[in-house]
Amino acid sequence: MASRKYGAKASKKVKRAMHERKEGTLRSGGSGKKVKSRKQAIAIGLSEARREGGKVPAPKGKKAKKAKKGKKAKKKSARSRSR
Repeated sequence: MASRKYGAKASKKVKRAMHERKEGTLRSGGSGKKVKSRKQAIAIGLSEARREGGKVPAPKGKKAKKAKKGKKAKKKSARSRSR
């Protein structure tokens, strides 16, 4: 059986963030503006769970893409050296 991708703590945090967004009380961290987007509310909940040590996968972004690019480049250079 496959393991769950997100833990219970992450679920609670996202649920709370969504509830706050519906009420209109959820604010973003940097600017303090009211959050209107559903996706942004989910991202806030996941980042809070991540900070508190909940089971949440690493965020997909520039850092993850750069790490993958670096690995591919290393593989290519290793292949060219062996030929």
